[in-house]
Amino acid sequence: MHHTDTVSSARKVQRGLTLIEMLVVIGLTGLVGVGLLSMIAYFYRSNAFLLEATTAVDSASRGVRESLTLLRGASYGEDGTYPVAAAATSSVTFYSNADSDRAIERVRLYVLGGTLYQVVTNAGGNPPSYSGQTQSTSTIATWVSNATSTPAFRYYNNEGTELTGMVDITAVRTVRSRIDVDINPYRAPNILTIEGSATLRNLRDE
Repeated sequence: MHHTDTVSSARKVQRGLTLIEMLVVIGLTGLVGVGLLSMIAYFYRSNAFLLEATTAVDSASRGVRESLTLLRGASYGEDGTYPVAAAATSSVTFYSNADSDRAIERVRLYVLGGTLYQVVTNAGGNPPSYSGQTQSTSTIATWVSNATSTPAFRYYNNEGTELTGMVDITAVRTVRSRIDVDINPYRAPNILTIEGSATLRNLRDE
């Protein structure tokens, strides 16, 4: 009888130790989980600005590249308008095939209020005209912070000489773009610059 009681007690102790071990494992797992979540949260808090900056710059880079591609293909408008319609330090207007159809659209790139926009206008009517036609506006880059000394657009002639002041649009052969992006002027990193150029291939020999 005494032996049976001893075995029974041993089994109870064994079950008790197993339950305690399970509780300990659960507790440790919980602590590890909380610690891991805290580390992840700390990482995102510490790197949120960098991640935001990277996303903004990547998006702006793609947009600027696509816009410069349109500039390279500048052509005469559907109404016979010269390929470059207007040229200024913060905006440029030209004609190019901006979508998958064969028609030539009017494209305007401009910086306003820290944002670089692209406006595309389709020609309509007979004879074709861009006046009063449907427009679509898209955002190319945000947090644009170009200074007066760093214009968004610069223009060059066939000889590579920069055209300044009142730009002669018939002399423009290359357009260079510089977009400075600074999503938070009060924090590092410093301003990130996106640069590129487009030689108007349809006007090179004119």
